[in-house]
Amino acid sequence: MSRPITGSGPDPWRVPVLVAQIPDTGLHRKLEASVAERQAMAETAGLREVLSAQAAFDVVPKSGNRIHVTGTVRARIGQTCVVTLDPIESEIEEEVDLIFAPEAEIRRLADLIEEGQDNDEQIADPPEAIVNGIIDLGRLATDALFLAVDPYPRKPGVVFEAEVTAPDPEDHPFAVLKALQDKKNDQ
Repeated sequence: MSRPITGSGPDPWRVPVLVAQIPDTGLHRKLEASVAERQAMAETAGLREVLSAQAAFDVVPKSGNRIHVTGTVRARIGQTCVVTLDPIESEIEEEVDLIFAPEAEIRRLADLIEEGQDNDEQIADPPEAIVNGIIDLGRLATDALFLAVDPYPRKPGVVFEAEVTAPDPEDHPFAVLKALQDKKNDQ
């Protein structure tokens, strides 16, 4: 999963977890969005509706005050077919695998990468920030869902076919000259 895309506005689905309360053995959380949360998610994402949204996450502490979050987000969404404008429903299943770290640690890593001293730590993506000691699993699930939404949904089997018209052989840049030539030849 790449970077979160939700804006700075209110998050439609909030499930905060206090990092200080995560046991050393980690924790498992199953989430299900309420009707109001699903409606807010649909409005935020520009979807016709979010019929269901669930997530299951494992939250495990790692060295350096980092937290590893893995899991799956599942949803059923209602959209409008871009070809027929008919309502359609889609199933989404998105895997999540992210590392969270305190903001100070992220700044330190960014400085190391910038200075080219990142030889001892191999990090494909920089970690997500732990903000105010909280990881919001609801926002994480919402981001994963939004990233998986097809921006151009189509009904199964529907193909967009542009209307193609055969070019008129008399409609070309030299048609006027040809007409003058024909007129001259007729005289």
